[in-house]
Amino acid sequence: MASLSCGSNLALLLRVANPNWNDPSSSLPSSSNLIGKFGPKSVTTACCRSSSSSKAVGVGVTRATAQVADALVVDKEEKSQVLRVGVICGGPSAERGISLNSARSVLDHIQGEDLRVSCYYIDSHLNAYAISSAQVYSNTPSDFDFKLESLAQGFRSLSEFAEHLAASVDIVFPVIHGRFGEDGGIQELLEEHNVPFVGTGSKECCQAFDKYDASLSLSKHGFVTIPSFLVQGSEVNESELSKWFASNQLDFNSGKVVVKPTRAGSSIGVTVAYGVTDSLKKAKEIISQGIDDRVLVELFLEGGSEFTAIVLDVGHGFDCQPVVLLPTEVELQFHGSGDVRERDAIFNYRRKYLPTQQVAYHTPPRFPIDIIKSIREGASLLFRRLGLRDFARIDGWFLPSTTKALSSSEDKYGMTELGTILFTDINLISGMEQTSFLFQQASKVGFSHSNILRSIIHRACLRFPELATYSSESGQLRRTSKCLKPTETSKGLEGIHKVFVIFGGDTSERQVSLMSGTNVWLNLQAFDDLDVTPCLLASSIDHSSTTDSDKKESDVSSREVWLLPYSLVLRHTTEEVLDACMEAIEPARAALTSHLRNQVMNELMEGLKKHGWFMGFDITDQQPVRYSLKEWIKFAKEVEATVFISVHGGIGEDGTLQSLLEAEEIPYSGPGVKASKICMDKVATSLALNHLGDMGVLTINKDVKRKKELLKMPILQTWHDLTSKLQCETLCIKPARDGCSTGVARLW
Repeated sequence: MASLSCGSNLALLLRVANPNWNDPSSSLPSSSNLIGKFGPKSVTTACCRSSSSSKAVGVGVTRATAQVADALVVDKEEKSQVLRVGVICGGPSAERGISLNSARSVLDHIQGEDLRVSCYYIDSHLNAYAISSAQVYSNTPSDFDFKLESLAQGFRSLSEFAEHLAASVDIVFPVIHGRFGEDGGIQELLEEHNVPFVGTGSKECCQAFDKYDASLSLSKHGFVTIPSFLVQGSEVNESELSKWFASNQLDFNSGKVVVKPTRAGSSIGVTVAYGVTDSLKKAKEIISQGIDDRVLVELFLEGGSEFTAIVLDVGHGFDCQPVVLLPTEVELQFHGSGDVRERDAIFNYRRKYLPTQQVAYHTPPRFPIDIIKSIREGASLLFRRLGLRDFARIDGWFLPSTTKALSSSEDKYGMTELGTILFTDINLISGMEQTSFLFQQASKVGFSHSNILRSIIHRACLRFPELATYSSESGQLRRTSKCLKPTETSKGLEGIHKVFVIFGGDTSERQVSLMSGTNVWLNLQAFDDLDVTPCLLASSIDHSSTTDSDKKESDVSSREVWLLPYSLVLRHTTEEVLDACMEAIEPARAALTSHLRNQVMNELMEGLKKHGWFMGFDITDQQPVRYSLKEWIKFAKEVEATVFISVHGGIGEDGTLQSLLEAEEIPYSGPGVKASKICMDKVATSLALNHLGDMGVLTINKDVKRKKELLKMPILQTWHDLTSKLQCETLCIKPARDGCSTGVARLW
């Protein structure tokens, strides 16, 4: 497979960096998409340099286009040995992009010699296609769409598609978020054609997906719910909405409410409104934009805290045994602003999926322990009563007793002396991006990405007698995983090589660095001979207020490195990772987390111990470890680690980190000190290439201006001097030593 070569060469970069390693050919996985999202479509030419060698070796890899649907047909012998899983992504909703990210993550972490994945895509018009695994790594839904006719196998109808699935796969894993994925659409199609699938059945999906219907159902089952009003299609009754405002003691003109689609996820279309008129206006906008023709108006929960909880069913067959993992509190951070837009902030699409520095996650929540217990008990009860299967994510709110209480009878589940617990959203197919809540919470209680996904698939297989053989052999659906503590040395373990993947920093590229480093770390873990530890490069707390960026960049003493446990890497920003580290080392929080973790793991084992396929948890309970940069380098030398540099910009690319590693003879990936210094500085790069002009290698004329110099000079004089010197009519300005197109602008 094309993606295998990328993953294999990712590890090969490390082997070139450390020539003392043995021949790795026997330990390379034979079937795994190891590159993930480290690069959009290819890994371009890269160099690895060992301090003990003056040679640099280039390794170029491209992700070739594979044949459509790698495994549309397998013979009977192979079928008896390999579980064939069909991953279906895409769909007609605005969540198609999230679905693609989920499919990539699933593909990265479940493929193996014992499990073969075929990939399928549903477009916005509900046309079905068989696609290659390589196509899953296209960047956006639009990348899929224009390639479908030439690279994908289309089906004439959904019925033909379902017939193909019945003949070609053993079980389907739907990762379509929103409409047709969570509303029962794809499930009904699969049920009609007797195709086994992961997740909840069609009828139950239909009921749980619609927020209004789900609220009615929750109330019927005895749960406290948020008062809400349904706006449907063109039937907009202002007088009825006014009565609802009055019944909930809301001012007609300024009462604060949340307006959201009933059948959309990822907070798409969710907004805050004031008063009856504004509520109807925003409801009509949701309808006119085609997001949904059913819109919910509900109370804004002032003073409440949002939470989300993953539920995992560890029962057997149709015996449901749901266990709720450690819930996560979602804290919005307003940074002291008095802006009304921030006071009205909600956990919207941007905050969920993009690096905004506006969200903090606390797992477990900072709620009273009795409230956490009630959340877990309530989510488990809800999972059972709504007939959910395999796994789900349930969102809700906790309103402390000090806030305005909801009018509800005391016998409803969620009413406690400490406050009110409300369950609001049921996600039948939880997001499965690399840093999603599923993986954050699973890793807190001992599951790696691969382990939790394969456990979910295996649990689903138990409902289908024809798949029982895939469940009977111990470890058949498990991929071996190592998990040494970050501070443990692998010197005593024969054939195991220590790798430190360092990312972060404090440049404008730090969030890209976090994504790159996370993908490198996760992908390298698939190699049995590597013990990989993620490391966050950060500014020392004592130096965090420094304003002179040039001094900050060059001052090595102001740097520290955190050796991270598995669960703390799974964040959107380096700031979130650092905050999570600081919280994790607080004695009270550490004790609470350990206590709850053990409790959840014991509950999980009550069910999992009955299954021969479950080989145990593969993520240990660890604390982050903090070093100064110099101490970290000393430690890397002590444990004979090879360093994979994923720090973009700053000391990660200007030769500083490379120089420190070379001084201690520590092997590392990437170019050496001299090349790093030159290539980091755009002007130095141009000067280094000037002598190649006669050979056709040309560079653009440049000039460098320092900030102090620019501030002193009149603007028009600066413009005249630069255009005259560079002989141009327009200018492109950019930082001399920064990347990712940060601060780039064209002036004319």
